[in-house]
This record gives sequence, C-alpha cells and structure tokens, in this order.
Amino acid sequence: QVQLVESGGGLVQPGGSLRLSCAASGSFFSINVMGWYRQAPGKQRELVAAITSSDSTNYVDSVKGRFTISRDNAKNTVYLQMISLKPEDTAVYYCNVKYKRYSTSPLRDSWGQGTQVTVSS
Repeated sequence: QVQLVESGGGLVQPGGSLRLSCAASGSFFSINVMGWYRQAPGKQRELVAAITSSDSTNYVDSVKGRFTISRDNAKNTVYLQMISLKPEDTAVYYCNVKYKRYSTSPLRDSWGQGTQVTVSS
C-alpha cells in the first residue's frame, strides 16, 4: 500500500504561481507513474500531467507551457510547478501514483486526499 501526502495548494491571483508537492510512502516495489489530476466543481476529474519513471511527461493541452511536472525518485516525490495561473485552473488537485507492490504485481493506483487551488483576484 502506498500513502500520499500532498501540499502546496492555496489562493493565488491570476498570473501567479504555485508549486504542489506529493510525497509517497509505504511498501512497494516500484512507482511507475506519478501524476496530478484535478476536479473543478460540476466537472469530471481530468489528468493534468504525468511523469514516468524514465521522466517521460505528458500534459493536458490547457496547461502546456505553464505547468511543469517533475519527480525526485530518491524522495518518492512528485512536483507540479504552475505559473501564469488562470481562474479556470481553480480545482481540487489530486496526486496519483501507479505502483507495483511486488515485481510481479499488476499496477495499482493510489490517490492523495486532494489540495485546493483557487485562482482569483
């Protein structure tokens, strides 16, 4: 089982920046993918950005050029640097990891508790 602890959300003005962090702990063989999802009121949860163990990344089109995902494998931590924030970025942001409990295990999902990001003047 993998536990995730998120931090870094808050209230920021349009054009501002925030950095989200998510630290994974627990017992696992590997963490293959680390990512961030978000869910705005009345909308479905969407993938914002993800990064693999080989540092391959992908982003939803609406954040390309503004958000950067990175990971520190030694700390089992994933970051989301967000700049030029817009009101439409307002949402609860959830950390997600896909991991293997053992080398022969299938991939499993673990979710963080969510952190609120509000972009407003």
